[in-house]
Amino acid sequence: MKAKVYFSRQITPEKVVELYRAVGLELPGKVAVKVHSGEPGNQNFLTPEFWQPMVETVHGTVVECNTAYPGERNTTDAHRRTMIKHGWSKLFDVDILDAEGPDLELPIPNGKRIRKNLVGKDIKNYDSMLVLSHFKGHPMGGFGGALKQLSIGCASSAGKANIHGAGKPEEMWSTEQDLFLESMADAAESVVKLFDGKIVYINVMKNMSVDCDCCAVAEDPCMKDIGILASLDPIAIDQACLDLVYASDDPGRDHLVERIESRNGIHTVEAAAELGFGSREYELIEL
Repeated sequence: MKAKVYFSRQITPEKVVELYRAVGLELPGKVAVKVHSGEPGNQNFLTPEFWQPMVETVHGTVVECNTAYPGERNTTDAHRRTMIKHGWSKLFDVDILDAEGPDLELPIPNGKRIRKNLVGKDIKNYDSMLVLSHFKGHPMGGFGGALKQLSIGCASSAGKANIHGAGKPEEMWSTEQDLFLESMADAAESVVKLFDGKIVYINVMKNMSVDCDCCAVAEDPCMKDIGILASLDPIAIDQACLDLVYASDDPGRDHLVERIESRNGIHTVEAAAELGFGSREYELIEL
């Protein structure tokens, strides 16, 4: 059966909540809300004010993990300062999942490239997860959406290096591209299995630059905004976003497509589908 992906061309905080309701899963217990906190200097990340009604709807705790590269989010202290600077800590309870070690090791018995994923140990304190993704380009993955939030987003600093290096952290900046993308798919599966059906995914196609929110110096958006998508399937929701980009007649479409294709971004979706924790086949339901 095709996955259901709900879609709205209207981009408002209230519409995010409406699409969450449409998905039909009331997230149970203590809810981890995975966001992208935004690297200081980045002008494109989605603000805490935009996400506020959605986070409050699920009474969630905003969660993040430290980065594996120099910047203002690579240590717990620096990341907490960024969360304050960007307004997250003012509006929400914030948990840096890998603030203190040791990391939690998630097994990936059928992984293509990695057989374990290192995530912040605090993730085990949550019963369910809401994955809030800003869909846009990415300098390494080609694009960033739900699969990237599950993998790189939930990985600890050490876990990020492990994914980038396809199991060899010391090669995190030199590994073959497809091995990195397949490692992202592996890592995403481990988080999906951890929450065992208790995850909702929301992708917002707004401020779509070729660069990620992790870039302190990022290009301005190259395409007009497209809309909001929500689903229980992380593969289907990313595939639907890609299809909407490709179907667009916007003048900036080709620039974003070039970024996606030059990094073979679709391969993350292909690898994830082969692992079987979702489907590239979907029904788009516009609300």
